[in-house]
Amino acid sequence: MATAINKYKSLYLWMLIPMIFMQLGIFKDYWGDFSDNAWSVHIHYWTGTIWYLYLILQPYYATHGQISRHRTNGIIGMFIAGGVCLTALSMMNRDIVTTEKALALPERFGPFQQWFFFGVAAVEIVMMTAFAFAIIKSIIHRKDIENHAWWLITTVFLIMMPALGRGIQGVYIGIHMKEWPNINIMTPIYYTQILIIGMLLLGAWKYEKLKHPATWLAVGVNLFIFLLEPLGRSEAMQTFLKALIKG
Repeated sequence: MATAINKYKSLYLWMLIPMIFMQLGIFKDYWGDFSDNAWSVHIHYWTGTIWYLYLILQPYYATHGQISRHRTNGIIGMFIAGGVCLTALSMMNRDIVTTEKALALPERFGPFQQWFFFGVAAVEIVMMTAFAFAIIKSIIHRKDIENHAWWLITTVFLIMMPALGRGIQGVYIGIHMKEWPNINIMTPIYYTQILIIGMLLLGAWKYEKLKHPATWLAVGVNLFIFLLEPLGRSEAMQTFLKALIKG
């Protein structure tokens, strides 16, 4: 156990990296129109941010002689994790509503056509299901530091795409604004996924978890996001999502 604790002694510092990427990605989208955001957006943003903070604080407590505090905060953390998952799922009706707006106001949405928002909804279901699974696995393995820690760490890479993707997409659109509305909005999403998978694999290599099932899950989910466009354009998927997600 002492060896495992020493192995993760600097983990809290490394976890600052995905936190910074997430905040930079979502900064303009969230803070740029802060007062106009819906209540559900605020709740999801803050539960997600607090979860990221927990993934910095908890490794610190566990490896710096504060096990009692780590365990107490761990119970609270599971509550926060549930909030992240449920608030994300509860916001999905907004994606369906946005598809209708994109159809009614094409000049306003430009390259963001209906299919994009259907695709986002489709991949978010998979992302949040995987997130919930990883949290449950971390609870099951709570007495096994190696497994417990890595299942929790990978949750960061399971839910990073929406925040980071918006940021990179915003920069990409800004660079290509003269081409509006003929901008390929999927290109920055692909860049985002490559970046996330790269960070995940770098972390897995550092902590010797390249063959861990949590790593495979996170890689698989992020590869699945490459299917956002064909999923979003599928009429069968659109029909399924509209039937599943109702306001």
